[in-house]
Amino acid sequence: MQKEDKQKVVADLTDRLKSSDTLIVADYRGLTMPQIDDLRTELLKHGAKFTVVKNTLTRRAAEAAGADALLALLEGPTAIAFLEADGDPVAVAKAIGATSRETKVLAVRGGILDGRPITAAEIDSLAKLPPFDQLRGQVLGAITAPLYAVVGLFNAPLQNLVGLLDARIEQLGGEGAPGPEPQAAESEPTTTETTDQPDEEATASEAAKEEES
Repeated sequence: MQKEDKQKVVADLTDRLKSSDTLIVADYRGLTMPQIDDLRTELLKHGAKFTVVKNTLTRRAAEAAGADALLALLEGPTAIAFLEADGDPVAVAKAIGATSRETKVLAVRGGILDGRPITAAEIDSLAKLPPFDQLRGQVLGAITAPLYAVVGLFNAPLQNLVGLLDARIEQLGGEGAPGPEPQAAESEPTTTETTDQPDEEATASEAAKEEES
């Protein structure tokens, strides 16, 4: 590859790394070209571009883009699934996981999700989540944190993860419920105006004294 071609590849990779907050890195060693093409076609449906890259050029691009988390994943034959802004990370993880199980050779190394590094185990857990649109409606609509906050729960079994998310949704629903209406202030007792009428008890006492005399 000529120097000009290498510079162009590095520039293209740098732009992709700057524009992609989410990507998945895999070792494609052992995949045939038809298998790579099939996976590339499937990932395009979910808003991701599957690209085989040279580690030396990708390292230069990662350094230029400030993607330091990627450097540790560039060992051996490398392919990267770059997600577009409207890509579905759950569907991409599912597709890569399915290819890995079917071929027995594709190995996920890790990646970056919403700008945060994630492990291969977390990507596997991501693939077990409901479809992203459903997840967005059921969970992300209630949790304002980015998706990587949900990934922070991936160390727990998936059943526990769903339970925690359901509990969080219920909690937020309770917080959003209207509180009791404030009670109206108690009215102050009204006072009756005094008159110049004589005290009835005093009048009765004077009458009794007159009768005794």
